[in-house]
Amino acid sequence: MPGFGLNGATTGEEADLETDIRVAAGAGYQFLELRDTKIEQYLAAGGSMETLRSRLHAANVLPLSVNALEGATPLVPRDLEPRLARMRTLCEWARALGAPYVVAVPSVLPPEGTPDSYVRMRATVALRALASVAGPYGVDVGFEFLGFPRCAVNTLRAARGIVEDTGDPRVGLVIDAFHFYAGGSRIEDLDGLDGAQVFVVHLDDAEPGEPSSLTDAQRLMPGDGVIPLAPLVTRLQAIGYRGAYSLELFRPEYWAQEPAAVATRGLDSMRRLFAHTEG
Repeated sequence: MPGFGLNGATTGEEADLETDIRVAAGAGYQFLELRDTKIEQYLAAGGSMETLRSRLHAANVLPLSVNALEGATPLVPRDLEPRLARMRTLCEWARALGAPYVVAVPSVLPPEGTPDSYVRMRATVALRALASVAGPYGVDVGFEFLGFPRCAVNTLRAARGIVEDTGDPRVGLVIDAFHFYAGGSRIEDLDGLDGAQVFVVHLDDAEPGEPSSLTDAQRLMPGDGVIPLAPLVTRLQAIGYRGAYSLELFRPEYWAQEPAAVATRGLDSMRRLFAHTEG
């Protein structure tokens, strides 16, 4: 089976970093994606990056990413500099922890009538700049398209084109099953993609309903919803993806539950999915 990770969004903001590390280790996860807001809270409470790295090491949990740089692909050039400044901070944290990736998500939908070619060009410029910031830290940029209609880059096809346009191996894709489904991406959109261009895969499921109307609160444990996850992971394996599969859920119902129980249930659901696809 592949390596499995826990994204801090799954336990919610009420669960701090110490909790995320504890429940990830207790459930048997190999990786942890650290939410930037939780790192800020940890540092504000007097914690240090050295101590945090030691806690991860002692728990035998590897940091997978710092997640996430919001609005990373602004259409207005002057709006890029604040993102670059934030990126430096996230890269400092990633390097201190030994995390290989910072996840970056696109900006919101541009004004009506904005050409797709302009959106693609500005996103390419932004990702190249982010990679230049990340490079000296030894960190790569994982670009995660968001399937919501309000997002400027909401399909795998669009995100793949932008990543390819950057021409920089330090920029790759983060594919989230929920966003893949909600944005209308197709399995065929993976054809010809080099698995090495995919840095992280987020696993999650969704409630029934019109895909484009789904919200993060309607995410479910893998296997509990309507997303055809088995064909997706089978195709990802077929194109050579060998990275981690990370559980990323933003469901308030799960946040109200005991984090350890949520983490354990999530890992069990991912293992069942892969046992089925490999069988």
